[in-house]
Amino acid sequence: MVRGDSLLQARREKLERLRELGIDPYPPRYHRSHTAAEAVSYFQEQEKDASYEGRTEPVSVAGRIVSLRSMGRAAFLDVRDGTGKVQAHLRRDLLGEFFQVSRALDLGDFIGVRGPLFRTKTGEITVEVAEFVPLSKALRPLPEKYHGLRDVEQRYRQRYLDLISDPEVMDVFLMRSRIISGIRRFLDGQGFVEVDTPVLVPVAAGAMARPFVTHHNALDQEFYLRIATELYLKRLIVGGFDKVYELGRVFRNEGLDQDHNPEFTLLESYEAYADYNHVMSMVEEMMAQVAMEVLGSTSITVGENEISLAPPWRRLSLREELAARSGIDIEEHPTGESMAARLRQLGVRSEGSESRGRLIDKALSTFVEPHLIQPTFLLDYPEEMSPLAKGKPDMPGYVERFEGFIGGMEVANSYSELNDPDIQRERFEEQERQRLEYRDEEVERTDHDFLISMEHGMPPTGGLGMGIDRLVMILTGQQTIRDVLLFPQMRIRE
Repeated sequence: MVRGDSLLQARREKLERLRELGIDPYPPRYHRSHTAAEAVSYFQEQEKDASYEGRTEPVSVAGRIVSLRSMGRAAFLDVRDGTGKVQAHLRRDLLGEFFQVSRALDLGDFIGVRGPLFRTKTGEITVEVAEFVPLSKALRPLPEKYHGLRDVEQRYRQRYLDLISDPEVMDVFLMRSRIISGIRRFLDGQGFVEVDTPVLVPVAAGAMARPFVTHHNALDQEFYLRIATELYLKRLIVGGFDKVYELGRVFRNEGLDQDHNPEFTLLESYEAYADYNHVMSMVEEMMAQVAMEVLGSTSITVGENEISLAPPWRRLSLREELAARSGIDIEEHPTGESMAARLRQLGVRSEGSESRGRLIDKALSTFVEPHLIQPTFLLDYPEEMSPLAKGKPDMPGYVERFEGFIGGMEVANSYSELNDPDIQRERFEEQERQRLEYRDEEVERTDHDFLISMEHGMPPTGGLGMGIDRLVMILTGQQTIRDVLLFPQMRIRE
């Protein structure tokens, strides 16, 4: 028998030993009076009291055994729950014959302990165990204590082991939760209403992305997993809501890298009678407020860079910044062929036939975005890159759009929303033409029901899309999106 199998067998033998002793190794419930953190705080408060005599009133705590040190007639356990850990001291002279049950305990088991708190000679706050209850026998061993999970792929595939092995991993996801809660508080405080829109949609529109396709058996109809929530949220603006937002999963059938996962969390908000200038101010304020709530500061570190999220952020013209960084003036390249030729001169390859909008985006990704380290709004995009955005009155061929960048990574996208249904229909038709011409290119799809809604009248509106996962990466100092997703997509092992 190999060593791994022998360890599993040994744990199963201990499981049977518990049952032979009449102990249920998986009881249905356990009442704890304190979490680990509450127990520690309670002891520290009692210790300050002049009447403290070395022991508190009994407490009941429960959690997973993450450290076990047996010393014959005694044992020390570190018991961890979701708030932290506390030490427990088991002694034969206190527990009597029941002490033998501790011989069936292993690292990874869940246990409930009850007894007074005291401080050991080494200063450790400890439960002096008067009674204990096995709560769940772990049949597989935990990762090795001092090194945790060194296999990065295993960390993502078995996130539960990653969380057990490294408390700092859990801290990232607790902070993620606080970031999302902070965003909700901000938007709710601004008078926005949180809503839900369909995940299964008949038209995958609202973004330039390839969708996942599924089939609804009862309707005998193909549906798509949504790639954005935009067009449904704007229907609600048509219907009379002034401010709406949605925080939810969207799905894009694209590659995986350090900034992309096929499913991710997206915030979209829409405000009637606002434009992209108003949304810029809102993003600055929201980011600063959330950072203060979560981190206690608007200053963060991204890689080797100290970054200030405090308003105001830089505002740069897309056309001017691209020209400054690459020498490309997009006005001198009105066609895809001309833009592709100029990029080739600069060493940027284009794959086959690509539209002008896609090539401009490639130029931005290559020459501009890596330099946008401090929070920056890049303004005023060519029309063909933004078919849902309102045209800029004093700049024909451009639209009122910004993208927000931090640490060289896009975190926000916003438009003054196009609300002329006839122009929107023309834009959709042009996108469909491009889809036929550039067959491998992701373009905006036509949603006829959305056009009908617009024909009933939509007020001027400012919209925002913000990738929550990337924002969490920035605020928690993580380098890859997989480190802020509890269960990132992985290839199935054969």
